[in-house]
Amino acid sequence: MNDKIIKESLSTAKTIAMIGVSSVKKEESSNIIRRPSIIVMNYLQEFGYRVIPINPFSAGKKINGELVFEKLEDVNTAVDIVNVFRPSKETPLIAKQSLKIKPKVFWLQYGIDNEEAKKIVENENITYISNKCIKQEYQRLFLKVNPVFPALKN
Repeated sequence: MNDKIIKESLSTAKTIAMIGVSSVKKEESSNIIRRPSIIVMNYLQEFGYRVIPINPFSAGKKINGELVFEKLEDVNTAVDIVNVFRPSKETPLIAKQSLKIKPKVFWLQYGIDNEEAKKIVENENITYISNKCIKQEYQRLFLKVNPVFPALKN
């Protein structure tokens, strides 16, 4: 994936649906800020993106001020990027679900890639980005820094 496509995807996007954003359990609340998905969600929100968390185990709760949805098709606003924090083997199903909301970009986080998911979204002219951290790419392309992940805020 070339930098031009990634930069264009990030500069035109306003809303990101994040699949697999960590949910908060009482016994984990002090450690939740260190989870990669929460770090990435916080970061993207700080730079003006609306990040809609998708997590069936936390539906109806709030994470970082945003209502958590059970599944993508429950989101009632336009989504530019579907960002995935789930294992590679789950991504074909997530790709099929993404087609219902027609995002511009299907983005799989660092370490996640799947040829079947790629074919599903590219057949619908959706940009496929895989094995790249959306936070790191934003930092690298817009802030001109070489990030270390995870960079903990606290």
